[in-house]
Amino acid sequence: MGIRVAVAGASGYAGGELLRLLAGHPEFDLVAATAHSQAGAHVTAVHPQLAGLDLTLSATDAASLSDADLVFLALPHGQSAAVAAQLPESVKIVDLGADFRLRDAALWERYYGGAHAGTWTYGLPELPGRRELIKASDRVANTGCYAATITLALAPLIAAGLADPADVVVVASSGTSGAGRSAKVNLLASEVMGDLSPYKVGAHQHVPEIKQATGATSLSMTPVLAPMPRGILATVTARRLTGGDPREVLAAAYADEPFVHVLPEGSWPHTAATSGSNSCHLQATVDVDSGRLIVVSALDNLGKGAAGQAVQCANLMSGLPETMGLSVFGVAP
Repeated sequence: MGIRVAVAGASGYAGGELLRLLAGHPEFDLVAATAHSQAGAHVTAVHPQLAGLDLTLSATDAASLSDADLVFLALPHGQSAAVAAQLPESVKIVDLGADFRLRDAALWERYYGGAHAGTWTYGLPELPGRRELIKASDRVANTGCYAATITLALAPLIAAGLADPADVVVVASSGTSGAGRSAKVNLLASEVMGDLSPYKVGAHQHVPEIKQATGATSLSMTPVLAPMPRGILATVTARRLTGGDPREVLAAAYADEPFVHVLPEGSWPHTAATSGSNSCHLQATVDVDSGRLIVVSALDNLGKGAAGQAVQCANLMSGLPETMGLSVFGVAP
């Protein structure tokens, strides 16, 4: 028998992607999946793409989850802490929500509201020194989808002294699955198709997480809802401090990383190329007019931005090869 795993919040988009990845994982045995309003439903009634997976969703409580060796919490922000507190200390946890990402309690209260639950090991293995911390941890806070996209583009440039941490501007477009599965008028197909719309302008909750992970001290972010189901494309610009080549800095930082790819010169990331994968695609240049650094970053918000990243962390926590059960390659068309 392999490592027993369970998913809380399995009826959502990230939860469904977790079930898909775990069902094909060679070492993880999926023993439970829980939901709230969908408790009692067969998994295929909620996720028809998982035909052949014989699993009934149960209520989200400790009794349903405690038999697992490792639990994935794919719950709305602010709900993970209460569930995690009910689980035995022997159960390892990867939280896909924001509850344990931030170190600063005041920032949690400002951007999310309510009491700060604490801080767990931050789950982005590609950051320097982070991989070993994840391996040694029983509690890991998975990155946010925008945060993963932007941090991978920006962190090496700030670390190398090439980008000014006090002058970063981001415009990032995300597919509708990033907003969750709840019925909302602004996410109806009739509202989204043929349209681009900004939201949470100047106040997105991932900003403090990105600053914490990259070392940026000032970051202006404009998120945009795009008419596609999945994917994120972020354009990150920053004032250039030295004459170094941003593409060379990124290529050196990620030379040995299986899931982060700096594309060949002249090739620019696009979301479809990363769909269904755990990869992030990057390209960088210097603006010929302003002299600012420009990095374009693309990933699948349900893959490297959520479920794939969570499985990558779980592999490390379980002493397994980091790439196990995950695809480097996207699905096209």
